[in-house]
Amino acid sequence: MHKAGFVNIVGNPNVGKSTLMNALVGERISIITSKAQTTRHRIMGIVNTEDVQIVYSDTPGVLEPNYKLQESMLSFSRSALIDADVLLYVTDVVEKVNKNESFLERVRALEIPVLLLINKIDTTDPKALDGLAQQWLELLPKAELIPISAKEKFNTDYLLKRIQELLPESEPFFDKDALTDRPTRFFVTEIIREKILEHYDKEIPYSVEVLVEQYKESEKQVNISAVIYVERDSQKGIIIGKGGLALKRVGTESRKDIEQFLDKKVFLELYVKVEKDWRSKERALRNFGYDSK
Repeated sequence: MHKAGFVNIVGNPNVGKSTLMNALVGERISIITSKAQTTRHRIMGIVNTEDVQIVYSDTPGVLEPNYKLQESMLSFSRSALIDADVLLYVTDVVEKVNKNESFLERVRALEIPVLLLINKIDTTDPKALDGLAQQWLELLPKAELIPISAKEKFNTDYLLKRIQELLPESEPFFDKDALTDRPTRFFVTEIIREKILEHYDKEIPYSVEVLVEQYKESEKQVNISAVIYVERDSQKGIIIGKGGLALKRVGTESRKDIEQFLDKKVFLELYVKVEKDWRSKERALRNFGYDSK
């Protein structure tokens, strides 16, 4: 008997969905920063054993959209409710339970198994956790609640056991050696964007998108040319920094992580261009790989 299925991870920003995704997959699939909206796309990670294939999807945090990019991000999260065999709804010990009620209504209406995961339990006490669990189960009464710490990998073995038990019988959807449905270029752009999220404040990281324009691989190294797009000329100056030092730091740190990801020497060139108000333009969003509907 072989089991296979889609396990989709949803929840609000900053509850640790990407940390959980990486812990379950056992690889660094999703970038992680302390800033909200770090995840913009739906990112797939595939785990294979002899008789089980689990296809995980990490999704953007659920939020009320203020511009077309956020509308696209919300559509990724909503789509995860449609094609899941098992849904992981992730919250944490500080999030308010009544946040994004309209999305929770969609989760309540699902007929598939829903595992309600309260993350970061290593930062609270049992009494507070028990009270929080009761509040969540009133909102999602059909869900199975599992307290976890994705960062410390507490209870993740039990979570994996429950996921495997709930998966339907099926043949694999992907080849046994597949890790993700995303191309290498995508992960290169995500690594660069991660460094921008880490080193810039206020609106700058959210106004940035990255595209790989050239990717040439030889036996000894990979030559990559990537463009960092911003919405304003003033943002371009901030990204580059005085004497180009800020951009150089992003490039150096990105190159090191890309080399680790590819297990190969990398030559990385970064450029900065202005695409005015790209987050609100359908054409630009399509060019950057977003569904602008």
